[in-house]
Amino acid sequence: MKKNKIQNISIAAIAILIIGVIIAYNYSADQTKQKGFQFGNELAQIQQDVAQLQTKFYSEKIKWDEGDISKEELLEYYQKHIDEFQKIISRYDELATPELFESSVELFKISSETQLQSDIEYINWISTGDESAKVRSDTQIQEAYEYENLGLVEFQLAKAGIVEFDEAGKFTPTDNVLKQKVIQISENMKNKCDVKFKNSLNEFDSDEIEIEWFNCFNEAEKWKKEHLP
Repeated sequence: MKKNKIQNISIAAIAILIIGVIIAYNYSADQTKQKGFQFGNELAQIQQDVAQLQTKFYSEKIKWDEGDISKEELLEYYQKHIDEFQKIISRYDELATPELFESSVELFKISSETQLQSDIEYINWISTGDESAKVRSDTQIQEAYEYENLGLVEFQLAKAGIVEFDEAGKFTPTDNVLKQKVIQISENMKNKCDVKFKNSLNEFDSDEIEIEWFNCFNEAEKWKKEHLP
């Protein structure tokens, strides 16, 4: 099941790679065309790097299962994996993203961040044997797939000129299914805020942590408002 989910994410990454290569042809002016071509290629490279990183992540686990490397070597590699993944995620912020594609890039970034959190929980499971960490990892990788899938839809719609913006420049979903997905993703983001900042009693350990939770919750609400009519 886990392997199939990773394969699904890889397929979406390949689709983005193809789209990135041809995006330039939707731009008319030469200067804009060049910028569009660069943006498409850079985004495609990020998605490809994420897919390759995930493939390597699980291939190292197979090596350990087969006795080719020790648990210490596996965990040492996984620490490097986390560092490398964080560097790749930071590249989303460096893109010169055309306005029409901003929401799709944001979704790809959220997808990658969720994949990273899944990997961290997976590493925790390998390290401690905590089955609840494995469950959290499986849940988050499915969420990552959903984020990437929605990002791919938005990217394709924007590329085809179908994406609509209201007078304030906010993204407007084109059907009820997409609206429900936006709401679902926003709720997932809020749940993550609770998990990250609240203790087992569903309370805050300090005023500072409560403020961080409040900011996190507001970001999720802001994201939803930006993606709903």
